[in-house]
Amino acid sequence: MDELHIRKVCDGDKEAFRYFIKTYKDMAFSVAICVIKDEFAAQEIVQDAFVKAFQNLGSFSKKSSFKTWFYRIVTNEALMRLKKSKKEIIDFVGDHDGDVVDEARILSLKEDEQAFLINEALQKLPPKESLALRLFYLEEESIKEVCGITGWSEANTKIILHRARKNMFLVLTQLLKTHSL
Repeated sequence: MDELHIRKVCDGDKEAFRYFIKTYKDMAFSVAICVIKDEFAAQEIVQDAFVKAFQNLGSFSKKSSFKTWFYRIVTNEALMRLKKSKKEIIDFVGDHDGDVVDEARILSLKEDEQAFLINEALQKLPPKESLALRLFYLEEESIKEVCGITGWSEANTKIILHRARKNMFLVLTQLLKTHSL
């Protein structure tokens, strides 16, 4: 379906680009918010990424899927914005030997409470870790797709995922202690 719309846009049907906006806007926002941690900046990043994708669609080489190519644009835009804003991102480094999250307690929560808790935890993780977890677990992308979207090597992706899982459990443990869900 993407290829059909790519051809239409390249042939001058600018309205055909709406398909991409409708299909990819939510995930693009998710990717941007994982990195930048600011809702308004994430919205701007997504808009900028769509403009950049539209302007460069003719040079899309189809070495990867449109989805991977576009999310790579979103990721790069978000990382550039983060670098420009020079936000101080404090990497969460917890005590890995401490308490481990009680999975039964999380599973006993209602689905909306689980989603709230997970999103809160993702906001507290460093951008790369948050992005890796969202892409791999929530969006169910393969390691290869995560590498394509982020530009990380396979080994680096696995390391980031490993570190992110550990930190996620620590953050969830802290959130469970402080929130009475």
